[in-house]
Amino acid sequence: MRILFALPGLHAVHRGAEVAFLAVATELARMGHEVTLIGSGPVLPDRPYRYLKGSRIVRERFESFPRVPVLRSDTAWEELSFLPSLLRRYRPADYDVTVTCSYPFTNWALRRPSLGRTRPRHIFVTQNGDWPVQSNDSEYRLFGCDGLVCINPDFLERNQDRFRSVLIPNGVDTKRFTPGPAERARFGIGEGGPVVLMVSAMIASKNVADGIRAVVRLPEGRLVVAGDGPLRGELQALAEELMPGRYQPVSVASQDMPALYRSADAFLHLSRDESFGNVYVEAMACGVPTVAYDLPRTRWIMGEEAFLADAQEGDVAAMLTTALRDGAARRDSMVTRAASFDWSRIAARYLAFFEEVVRES
Repeated sequence: MRILFALPGLHAVHRGAEVAFLAVATELARMGHEVTLIGSGPVLPDRPYRYLKGSRIVRERFESFPRVPVLRSDTAWEELSFLPSLLRRYRPADYDVTVTCSYPFTNWALRRPSLGRTRPRHIFVTQNGDWPVQSNDSEYRLFGCDGLVCINPDFLERNQDRFRSVLIPNGVDTKRFTPGPAERARFGIGEGGPVVLMVSAMIASKNVADGIRAVVRLPEGRLVVAGDGPLRGELQALAEELMPGRYQPVSVASQDMPALYRSADAFLHLSRDESFGNVYVEAMACGVPTVAYDLPRTRWIMGEEAFLADAQEGDVAAMLTTALRDGAARRDSMVTRAASFDWSRIAARYLAFFEEVVRES
């Protein structure tokens, strides 16, 4: 099968959607399928798929740009900047299936009419939410796909009557993300109290500020945050006020992420509207006790292996204390559960759905 994945951040950033697409593409290429990626990052060596490099202007440059219909966010501006190079490189006749999770411009480009030829089937993945599928206002009325990959049960329930849909979660590379010794000196993390790790963009929906307020309650607890975003200054100021000397933002290359997880005593993620949350299964695979809000989606992903808290700051802090105390006893069960999300299994489910959509369209 000839498969195209297109996303502005491919080969350029290490976020949830990009990680998922690279992992699935790699597994499908290793199975012998013709897989192509179009992104904006550099060509990387020793990849089993074909990569076509485009260009984009990074979303941070658009943080102060106006919010207008269609261009409603910095991510939409970034996607628009990627569109010209995508259109130059995309040849519909070269593919049986196209895949993206980006709306509106990438979705529209991949579904454009192909004069005199059959357009490849288009798969939309709900990595960033199912809002384009659900809304019928403004530009959202123009959404369409031939198959919808829902990465959690909520999205499947809401959308399966409107589009051909399938439930496929995100996954983890269990060969890389494994338990092991801490390497704190490598990341400049000093010795002292317990280390709590957050891997998160510094935006409002990730609730990093709630994490700061919770870790403050841990005696000598330290918070390491791997991520960046427009709230970086506000979070730094809050941490300096509440926990001076105990807050450390870090920038870590993707290949170093397993070692960073292993360097933490507990992992904390407080997003309430995460479509999936690759970080949950990455932390579990490394055997790191994980604290999150008690939501149906987090229970579906992590089961009884997680330490789930109510919304109050005190409850999050109490659950962190419990995780630090009891996490080692759950390590084996966490690693076992994470193995069910291995990318090789997830990619096989993607392939089966692609074949179904092509066969029955």
